[in-house]
Order: sequence, then structure tokens, then C-alpha cells
Amino acid sequence: MRADITAMVKLIGSRVLLIEYGCGDCKKVRFLLDHLSEPVAFVPIDISQEQLERAAKKLTSDYSTLEVLPICADYTSSLEVPYPKRNFSRKVVFFPGSTIGNLDSLSASHFLKQVANVLGIGGALLIGVDLKKDVTLLHRAYNDSQRVTAAFNLNLLKRINCELNCDFQVDCFQHYAFYNPKESRIEMHLVSRKEQTVHLGNTAIHFDKDESIWTESSYKYNLDEFREMAAATGLRVERVWTDAREWFSVQYLVT
Repeated sequence: MRADITAMVKLIGSRVLLIEYGCGDCKKVRFLLDHLSEPVAFVPIDISQEQLERAAKKLTSDYSTLEVLPICADYTSSLEVPYPKRNFSRKVVFFPGSTIGNLDSLSASHFLKQVANVLGIGGALLIGVDLKKDVTLLHRAYNDSQRVTAAFNLNLLKRINCELNCDFQVDCFQHYAFYNPKESRIEMHLVSRKEQTVHLGNTAIHFDKDESIWTESSYKYNLDEFREMAAATGLRVERVWTDAREWFSVQYLVT
């Protein structure tokens, strides 16, 4: 993205209302904001109220001419985006990373339709899309030797224990990830190392040995597949940027 930012902001244009779905700490959008021409307002959307308020406050301080209009919501639900005080040229949704890959095809299509509705006529979407690649590379990425992905996956059980007063024994589960070629997705699981029972409040949940919890999916696309899915939702791919190996893409779509 960094190497192609000039072309991206030229397509986006000036004086836009920028919207980011699942903004988190808003670190990624700063690079785009720094290069946009006179952005009118920014609408960060996130489900974490505390983090959202903190990020919005910092952005307001760092970008004095930018109106920041945060929305605390699940971005997969229907949204009404607030209008800024000043007039803007168009709405632009920013959805970086490859989060679209965490949605199955029906959910991804529904999400894109909602984005198109929010954008209206003349809007644009800048989105990251992970591409299909050699299965061996995918396996290595999700089963890395440093076990970073495994720790990320197992941390889910720690969060459940902490936030839902559950009693998962984290060491009694192991990370397992594989590529499902029929569905074009990586599946991440947590596999029970033994027969065991976990308690969630007054509910007992039994696990057989080798029974798994399916924690995440990561769908991969080729460029034609994503273009066809987007077109069915009212979005047209106008420009695509990829890395040299064509492992990842940033795509610019218009309504």
C-alpha cells in the first residue's frame, strides 16, 4: 500500500468523508489521512467503546481540521453514517487488512451490499483482499515455527475464562490450522488433547479427545472471484494493486 499511495489518493480525490470499518486503534488510517487532500471528516467504527473514544480523541487532537464522528457498533450490522458539518465530495470506505476473508461467501456478499448502500452513488471502497497462493505457504503461515498464530488462537480461551468466568485449561487444547481447498479457506481450530468437561456458568460442556472448537476462517480469493462477488453487490473493481508475488491485494471499488 505504501508504494502505491499516490495513485490511491488520486483516485479517491479531495474533500472526502472517510469511513473505516473495524478501526481498532486507528493506526492504519493515519497513513491514508496523511496523504489525502483536505479530508472533511472521518467516521471510525468499532465495537469497543473505550478504545474507540480513545482513538477518536487522539485523532481530533492530531488532525485539527478533521471532524471525527465515531460510531460504536458491529460493522456487519446496518449502519447510518452521520453527516459532517462541512460539505464533502463523496463517501469512501476504508477496510484494510484482509478482514473480508473472515466472512463466508454469503456474509461477505451481505457486508459488501451494506457498504454499497452506505456509500451511495459515486462512493468508493478501498479494501484489502488476501489472495489464493500455494497451499504449503498457507500452512506455514498459520503454523509458524515461532507459534505466534498458535498463541493468538489459544489466547481466545484465556479471554473466555477471564470475561465469561469459564474454566478452560488452556494447556489441554492445541492449535490446529489447515487449508480447506473445497471452500478456499484456512480453518483454525483448538483441539482437545483429552476427554474433559469445561464449565460456563452453570453449563457443563463436554469435549471428547480430539474434538475441536472451530475458532476462525480465513477465505482466500483470486482476482476474478472477488470481482464477480463485488459486482453482484453493486460494486465495480476499478483498480487493483498487489505485491510482487501476488499474495495480497488492495482493491479500489466504486458504486
